[in-house]
Amino acid sequence: MPRLYRYHLITVGFFLSLLGAAFAATPEAGKQPGPPTVSQKAALPPIPLSLDEVLAWVDRTHPLLQGAGTDKVVARGRLLKALGAFEPSLVNDMELERVIPQVDPQRGSQTLGFNDTFLDMRSPSGIRGIAGVREVIGSARIPDLGFSNNGRQVLIGAFIPLIKGLMVNPENAELQRSGLADPKADIQIAKTRQDLFLGGATQYWDWVAAWKQADVHRRALKVAEDRFKQIEQRAKAGAAAPLDAVEANQEVQRRKEALVAATRAVEQEQYKLSMYLWEKDAPAAPGGERVPDFPKQMSLPSPEAVRADKVNARSARPEVREVDIEARLNNIDLELAKNNLLPSLDLEAAPARNPANFVLGLGYRFGAELRVPFLQRRATGEVLEAQGKADRFVLIQKFREQQVIVDVDNALSAIERAKERIAAASQSLQLAKTLEEGERFRFSLGATSVLFVNLRERNSVDTEGQYIRALADYQKALALYQWAIGAWAKTPASALPVSYRPIAK
Repeated sequence: MPRLYRYHLITVGFFLSLLGAAFAATPEAGKQPGPPTVSQKAALPPIPLSLDEVLAWVDRTHPLLQGAGTDKVVARGRLLKALGAFEPSLVNDMELERVIPQVDPQRGSQTLGFNDTFLDMRSPSGIRGIAGVREVIGSARIPDLGFSNNGRQVLIGAFIPLIKGLMVNPENAELQRSGLADPKADIQIAKTRQDLFLGGATQYWDWVAAWKQADVHRRALKVAEDRFKQIEQRAKAGAAAPLDAVEANQEVQRRKEALVAATRAVEQEQYKLSMYLWEKDAPAAPGGERVPDFPKQMSLPSPEAVRADKVNARSARPEVREVDIEARLNNIDLELAKNNLLPSLDLEAAPARNPANFVLGLGYRFGAELRVPFLQRRATGEVLEAQGKADRFVLIQKFREQQVIVDVDNALSAIERAKERIAAASQSLQLAKTLEEGERFRFSLGATSVLFVNLRERNSVDTEGQYIRALADYQKALALYQWAIGAWAKTPASALPVSYRPIAK
């Protein structure tokens, strides 16, 4: 049979097979499709898994974020502990002594004393005061503030530091530190949320890209299998060389191997994604039927929006706020260290606590103590240490603010380059599809071999894979931008929860 005649027969047979498939897919003439059955009505399409749903799920159930929330409990406990230093105390003190009164020594020794019941109060300013009642035991003399026939005495006392310790003291410093524990816990929670959201968003798009890649390999395998069956039948009929069937079969095995590798990539990305989606204290994985398509709209933030985002990011990013909290904590230590360099001048007005003095008529005592230290090596060292930390925090603050600006610029660069890659990959994919279709048409005419068709299809698969990776990188760049501007430092809007399938253990 002449070669040209054989090619024409192949072409006619190819078009007849296409025509038969078209007629088989067309409903019979005059027969309208019937109404959907009950099972068709019940089979609703699955809801695609969105990024907002993933982030909302992370915010609700992720163990690391819930663990960061326990810092709020720790902060509250620290505040209560610091407030405990200023709790009023109810004191009952009884003291007795055997004395010989000087006013009447003939009576011999007597047992005299007092029983005090008073409230001891302390202020964060360093001032301490007492107020209560003294009950006389024996025939003691009450010189001041006596009542009930001098059988009782009003107790009023105060201890006032005038220089060192007034408003600045270790107890008040600890109270101020504990007051910053709650905002520090908020910063740690925001930092954890930012990192988890960035990791979850990145893993989400890797999961989507892996499924899309596997779908490309699955379609390519189906084409190769159909071609192999066709060529095998033609080879048995003597219309094609047996080597063409071997070539087609080898391509099927090659694409099976590629599909297995793509399936493994899907499983790997799904396991990684499950670590961000928790249900009933176990990682949960969404099914492949919920894989969404890549968003169609692509737009860069305007220059005005970028400038505003940079300004806001310098105050919204947890890293910057964390340095500010650390600097404020160090300023408390610095102020306390400087206060320790001052001389102390303490005033005291309180009832006599010695029973011998009290029974002799010394009811109240007043005093002033001035203490001037000399070398002050410890206090000077504390000041130098705190001042050095303060200077370091200033430099760290400048670095963090510039780091935020660089992170925003880096995310913008990633978005722009990914968008350019998408445009180039899309054009390359269109050209690859054109070459693929053209090579198939040439093969149908017998003008080329199955090897060149396989090469064109491989090129198309590789090009589509690059296009999918470019789409995923663009979405990951958008997520990086949200992280860079600190948009995830606060809890996002909640999404409708959907039950996932827990990972089998």
